[in-house]
Amino acid sequence: MRTEAATALTMSQVTSRAGVRPDTVRYYERIGLLPVPARTSGAHRRYDENVIDRLRFIRGTQRLGLTLTEIGDLLSVRDTGVCPCEPAETMLRRHLAEIEAEMSRLGELHAELSSLLSGMSGESCADPLPGAWCPPARESGEGGG
Repeated sequence: MRTEAATALTMSQVTSRAGVRPDTVRYYERIGLLPVPARTSGAHRRYDENVIDRLRFIRGTQRLGLTLTEIGDLLSVRDTGVCPCEPAETMLRRHLAEIEAEMSRLGELHAELSSLLSGMSGESCADPLPGAWCPPARESGEGGG
């Protein structure tokens, strides 16, 4: 069992230094991303210094778009003392491919929306054609009914 001297950080110190909220720390404990901390006789949590690094790792990998499950997998490898570089590289390459596919999809969406907007006039729309947002613009010389 850990001693209180080895686990001297309070929840407030941890959250302040790691830039996270207490409910985040408790959630990460609950799902196993953080080890269960030692407790004082008054049931206050006391954390090891390395929890700060672990929280920064979690937040950094989240910022890169990894899921908590993926982060947990990397932490499991890291906890064995083995460098998690190989599984991290695999995850990051897959994630990069997903981002590139999403960027392509968003580029197509951007082009479609731009085309749609360029076809809309500021004047009032007539009845739309089936399957279209707005009818084609009418020529000013057309007779209307």
